[in-house]
Amino acid sequence: MTTRRDYLGLTAAAGLTLATAPARGAEVSKAKTKLRLLILGGTGFIGPHEVRYALARGHEVTIFNRGKQPKDWPGHVEELLGDRNTGDLKSLEGREWDVCIDNPTTLPAWVRDAGRVLKGKVRRYIFVSTISVYAGNEAPADETAPLAAYKGADPMAETQGSVAKSPALYGQLKALSEAEARRQFGEAATTIVRPGLIVGPGDETDRFSYWPVRLANPGGRWGPEVLAPGDGADPVQFVDARDLAEWIVRMAESGAPGVFNATGPARPLAMADFLKGVAAGVQANPKLTWVATKFLEDHKVAAWSDLPVWIPGQGETAGFHRRAIGRALKAGLTYRPLPVTAADTLTWFKTLPAERQAKLRSGLTPERETALLAEWKAKA
Repeated sequence: MTTRRDYLGLTAAAGLTLATAPARGAEVSKAKTKLRLLILGGTGFIGPHEVRYALARGHEVTIFNRGKQPKDWPGHVEELLGDRNTGDLKSLEGREWDVCIDNPTTLPAWVRDAGRVLKGKVRRYIFVSTISVYAGNEAPADETAPLAAYKGADPMAETQGSVAKSPALYGQLKALSEAEARRQFGEAATTIVRPGLIVGPGDETDRFSYWPVRLANPGGRWGPEVLAPGDGADPVQFVDARDLAEWIVRMAESGAPGVFNATGPARPLAMADFLKGVAAGVQANPKLTWVATKFLEDHKVAAWSDLPVWIPGQGETAGFHRRAIGRALKAGLTYRPLPVTAADTLTWFKTLPAERQAKLRSGLTPERETALLAEWKAKA
């Protein structure tokens, strides 16, 4: 069992003692200036955190979506209905806001349509993009690195279905959306946020949730050994959805333009320390068996999906988890400790229906992990 001393030591080892977010339950201070915020989306992963934090900061909040996922808010939130898939933005017409935060957009046509309605009606447009916009990941790089080029015939005609069928289009279309945001709202009034892997409570992809669940091993579904990828030295980057959402609201307040890689933690973090931090958060003492990257590749074990969070830190992905985040740190991005994120994620996961908990959407199944470990040991 991990002691409090272990917890603090592992938190420090995970490089999370710089730029630390306020403790849970800490009172949120009011913003110096009250803003009228328009949040496109608002009911997804980061949106609810933005709404709650903005209300706590004293802002007026309007959200725009299809009304498919109603939420209970801790204060008054104006909800406008529409559908960006069909270009229905009528409820936004004739209105003005100080800042628009665009969370869910992948398609440049959505940005174009928003510009037609909101140009001249908002003072700042914050577009939430992705770290996947970059053309390559072979080496560490900052926000000036080349972006993925779209090679299709008509990006404005791309549909959500085509994005789902061709994941490679995701980064390309996000890059086009960034460019469209600048065209519609102007460089000085546009802020581009490029998050890395977004994690924490509400992670329906299980791309992070797998590790708190696996290390805690509720119900003893897995064996006593945990398959850990690589040699423990591969870098890891991610950002808690709450830290990202709260920082975006503060960026709305500051009005800072430009492009920001929004991932973390503040200091470089290796996979070994990542797993230690997760274990500390879920009060686990796992037996890790590190399995070589080459073995995993030969056995078709996919980084990111079969073994979430992890990406090999060599070759064509050497820079994926080494994106420069200095601009975001200077702009006030802060992080809660990894053990806190892990603990909160596990707590949230245990509130899900039993059938949902029984089948993780990412990660190795217990049966496959056991088989891989047996073969790895046999080859040793």
